[in-house]
Parts: sequence; structure tokens; C-alpha cells
Amino acid sequence: MKPSLPVQPNHIAILRLSALGDVCNLVPTVRALQRQWPDARITWIIGKGEHSLLAGLSGVEFVVYDKSTGIAGMRALWRQLADTRFDVLLHMQQAIRASMLSLGLKADVRVGYDKARAKDAQHWFTQHQLAPHPNAHVLESFMDFARVLGVEDNRLTWDLPVPDTARNEAQVISGEAPYLVINPCSNVRLRNFRNWSVEGYASVIEHAWVQYGLKSVLTGGGSALEREIGDQIEALCQPGSVINAIGGTSLKGVLALIDQAQAVIAPDTGPIHMANAMGTPALGLYASTNPQRAAPYLWRDFAVNAYPEAVRTYLHKSVDEVSWGQRVRHPSAMMLIKADDVIAKLDTLLAHTDSTASAGSIDED
Repeated sequence: MKPSLPVQPNHIAILRLSALGDVCNLVPTVRALQRQWPDARITWIIGKGEHSLLAGLSGVEFVVYDKSTGIAGMRALWRQLADTRFDVLLHMQQAIRASMLSLGLKADVRVGYDKARAKDAQHWFTQHQLAPHPNAHVLESFMDFARVLGVEDNRLTWDLPVPDTARNEAQVISGEAPYLVINPCSNVRLRNFRNWSVEGYASVIEHAWVQYGLKSVLTGGGSALEREIGDQIEALCQPGSVINAIGGTSLKGVLALIDQAQAVIAPDTGPIHMANAMGTPALGLYASTNPQRAAPYLWRDFAVNAYPEAVRTYLHKSVDEVSWGQRVRHPSAMMLIKADDVIAKLDTLLAHTDSTASAGSIDED
């Protein structure tokens, strides 16, 4: 007999290890759960890097799993939680590794995705599945976990903590002048193909510098590829128009940079969703992934969308003929994005931001 969902949970477990963008999209669900049950404990089992971004999130107890530790790390985590039993486990990671990790956790009921959204047979590891939600954005898919428990207040709030040390770190990098944040690279993964062209970024940086007097701060990890791309972009730009901070920041430092930026430009990677979480205007670059599913949620209208063209060009189908989460895994897909399209979107985004700010000032008066 399937166990029933708790009406008044005292201890909620969230299992979502990765990735940076996804954990940012999950935070509004946490806030919705907290509003519904302010006295409930929430324990979030999370990846090591993702924890470094969200550390200090109010009202949340984090249990960190380092994926590099494999089975040994799982056993250590199980021992750590051996005396803990959850009223409900929200299994939000569609990966066999997370499902294996879930086996050693004690919970009265385990909630996972419906069969259509579950990957790696995740529905085998849960007792209660979400209602179907075709064509849902990633953020909405997470919010479905709150809805299934009866939460109706789905307001989107984040309140990500940014410590003073991170703000000082960002200040040293950016200086006093207004700036954009550009995170040119996505995660270095096999057949990821989310990176745009060096020349394209250089054209956008030139436009921002000449038209608006905005410097561009380049952010990213310390991999050899990211550093190389950052150096190539910088070499094509006017002196003074670029601050190359790739490999030189903490994740909290990047969050602080994003918080004070005029806008953020990036492909489908963590910082574009960090911008969304901080309320910073976000211009996402999409061709290999569907922006209707994965663009920064509050800024979907400002995403550059070459995905339909990529599907036609490399999959020889229309968007309606492919699955909702279909990736275009072709190394040239992102090259369908034209610099003029990004520049036009940036102009629109900055104009929208200016008009919104002006309206806010008038309202305050």
C-alpha cells in the first residue's frame, strides 16, 4: 500500500546534488515550503560545489555529498544520517547516482517525478510521483514538489546570502564603474556544446563599451579551456573594456559581482540562473538547449533563441517533433547565434531595465 503524503511535515528532506543553475531554480520551492510550514526542519542533501554557492541559506540544514567520493562517500553520508528519519523525501535529482544515494536514507514517503519526467528509472526509487506537467520549465518542475504537498503560495523568492567577504572580493575586481558580467563558458562536459564564439563575445563587449560605457567582467572556472577562451576574448577587445576574472573568484564572489552588475550574459550555465536569483537582468544564449525549458525564468523574453533553427538544421525536425528536453548535441549549434541578435537583445534589456527603474522612482515619489 502506497504511503500517504504528510499533512504537517516536521522534517523534510530535499535530495538535489547538482548543478549550480538547478539549485538556484530550486530555492523558490524551499521558500514556499518554509512559508507553508515555518517550524518544519528542512535538510538539503547537496553537492559540494553547489553548497559553496548556497551556504548560509536561511532555515536550511545542508548535508554535503562530494560526488568524487563515490560509494564510500555515500556510506559516510548514510552513517551521518543513520539516526535521522524524514517525514518526506523530495527526490529532485533525475540521475542513478542520486537514486542510489537515496536508498540509504530513512523516510516515511519518497516523492519523485512522474514517469514522463523521470530519467534513469527514477520512478522505481520513489513511492509517490508528481502529477504530469508537460513542457514545464525547470523551476516549475521543482515547484511541483511543493504543490504535491498542498502548498498553494508559489511566490518566487530567493534571498540568497552574500557575505561581506564576497562583496569585498567583487569590489576589488570590478572597481567603481558600472559593468556587465559575461560568463562565456558552460561546464566542461563531454558533448556539452553550449559555448558561443570568442568573436561574438568580443563584438558584444565592444558595443557595451562604446554605446553605454560599460566594462565587461569575464567570469568562469579555472579550467584550461575557460582561461584560454577568456584570454582570446580579451585579446580582441579594446584596452580597459574588459576585466578578465576567469579562474580568479569564489562562487560567492561571482554571486556578489552578479548582484551589482547592470546585466549578465551567458549560455545555459550556472551564472545566468544566479543572475535570475539575484534579480539582475539576464540575457541567456540558447541554441543547444530549449530556452522555454531552461532560460533564466524571470528573463525568458530576453533570451536569444536559436534553438528552433538548431533543431531544424541538425536534427532535421521541428521543435514540435522533438521531446521537451531534447538537446542539440552538435558542436556548431551555438554558432547559429549572431552577434547582431545578442546586441539587439542587450539594447532591449538595458532599455527595459532603465524604464523599469524610472517607473519605480516615480512610484516611490
